[in-house]
Amino acid sequence: MKKYTFTEKKDTRSGFGAGLHEAGKRNPNVVALCADLIGSLKMEAFIKDFPERFVQTGIAEANMIGIAAGMTIGGKIPFTGTFANFSTGRVYDQIRQSVAYSGKNVKICASHAGLTLGEDGATHQILEDIGLMKMLPGMTVINTCDYNQTKAATIAIAEHEGPVYLRFGRPVMPIFTDPDQKFEIGKAWIVNEGKDVTIVATGHLVWEAILAGEKLEALGIDAEIINIHTIKPLDEEAILKSVGKTGCVVTAEEHNRLGGLGDSVAQLLATTNPIPQEFIAVDDSFGESGKPAELMTKYGLDADHIVAAVQKVMQRRDAK
Repeated sequence: MKKYTFTEKKDTRSGFGAGLHEAGKRNPNVVALCADLIGSLKMEAFIKDFPERFVQTGIAEANMIGIAAGMTIGGKIPFTGTFANFSTGRVYDQIRQSVAYSGKNVKICASHAGLTLGEDGATHQILEDIGLMKMLPGMTVINTCDYNQTKAATIAIAEHEGPVYLRFGRPVMPIFTDPDQKFEIGKAWIVNEGKDVTIVATGHLVWEAILAGEKLEALGIDAEIINIHTIKPLDEEAILKSVGKTGCVVTAEEHNRLGGLGDSVAQLLATTNPIPQEFIAVDDSFGESGKPAELMTKYGLDADHIVAAVQKVMQRRDAK
């Protein structure tokens, strides 16, 4: 098991703020819009240096999406920012009709995704957003794992032509990826090579998968861990190559098990190489108010639950 250590923790939303500022420096067509959540989206640096390229729409998310779509006609590259719940569920009609249907070059950037919004409770903890967005034709869907990867992804999507949904979060997480990484949309990152089981993880669950890998190593299990930061388009080649070795897979995500990464992997395997799969995800329920770490444990989204899922899926494979 390759060892990953960290010396610093930061929230992934701060990675977005840093990436937006850098993208703004590189390209004068990058503009930003926010629905009254500047501090939460860490947009201050961009606004300070490029005030003429920022629009505060207020708590009017549907208008924000419509304005962003219109700005692309003039060659601008708009980044919209609000909580994931408001970035998707509240404005799905506007995204579908004004952005996805016409292929507008809008970057929908969503913070405070998943259960780790914590104390704000179930009404704000959207667990369906990946499914909503990946079903839209032409929509790229990205879910990053740490500060550095989020910064790199934000810079990369400014150079990508077409609509993008970029998902990140509020909790402070270990920084364990390369600060100088080149983010490749649709290209998985092999976190650890292994031969016994494949763990396919995204977002905050990548670090939990690494911790699970260390626990599994102590049990004599060699896990291959893949970071799927781009859920759509899915790196099918990387997944199929891995499961071709291991013969079983566990998918791990901070999302409803219906409609997320696990569903995408299951669909791929059903049509190419049907093998045992276990899902680490919220089991078709809403969240609740609570401390993020405690919620992750209660809903089965931590390293110990990944270990248990690995043991189960290997038993299923070996019983065939």
